[in-house]
Amino acid sequence: MDFSPIGTFYGDAVYKYDAPRQGRLFAGHPGRIELKPGQNFEMALRDLEGFERIWVIFQFHENEGWRPTTRPPVPPKGKDRVGTFASRSPYRPNPIGLSCVRLLKIDGLTLYVDEADLLNGTPVLDIKPYIPMADAFPDAKAGWVEEQEGEPWTVESSETFVAQNRWIAEHSDFDLESFAQVQLSRGNFSKDVFDSSRRRLTIDEIAKTGVLAYRTFRIHFCYDEAANKVVLQQISSGYTVEELKSSDHDRYGDMQLHREFFARFNT
Repeated sequence: MDFSPIGTFYGDAVYKYDAPRQGRLFAGHPGRIELKPGQNFEMALRDLEGFERIWVIFQFHENEGWRPTTRPPVPPKGKDRVGTFASRSPYRPNPIGLSCVRLLKIDGLTLYVDEADLLNGTPVLDIKPYIPMADAFPDAKAGWVEEQEGEPWTVESSETFVAQNRWIAEHSDFDLESFAQVQLSRGNFSKDVFDSSRRRLTIDEIAKTGVLAYRTFRIHFCYDEAANKVVLQQISSGYTVEELKSSDHDRYGDMQLHREFFARFNT
């Protein structure tokens, strides 16, 4: 079988850890699908704008190979791994993904969507309308998912964190608050909230604090296990003062951003 993408998804999630594991749990992850011109797709999009949600069939273009079992973000009781066909794991024999996203509007060959869990540059293979009457089965059994342990954690932000994150968002394409919500709230429960094998994370269990790395920035937070709550306290640069004095090792091309951030917030 030979498939040709009909278009490409563009959004803020560049790395796998940027994207939410289930898009509909995280409003505020928008993007756009740009369809290829010259294919008569304008006609194919006719009548789609009346649907609130669409199915997006896409390729997991960043993956290599597949795995017969996977470790889910929230495992069921007594299990560490489940079969790939019983999961939403992206590492599949055929790297095909399926997401139900919210359709905001259509402008020509561009579809603006929200609640997306796709990475920037994802090849889109097909688009279908979501029809609640045919696609929704709210009473259907959900297998091992019904046996997941733990409760959701809430993620709040301090005034300092909000101000720092706003500044970074105004001077770059980064949104550290959105990233922290993805990593530390729904989709990661109980002990898995602080499972350092899934992301660059350090925890001080005595002080009840932690540091979550986002690219070359560091998100500092405290947590309350009894309340299942995380408070994002502040953001710091991952570079040292000495490193910021030189551009010899600016491999990510972002040291000037960090210099300005450090001058603004002195951290």
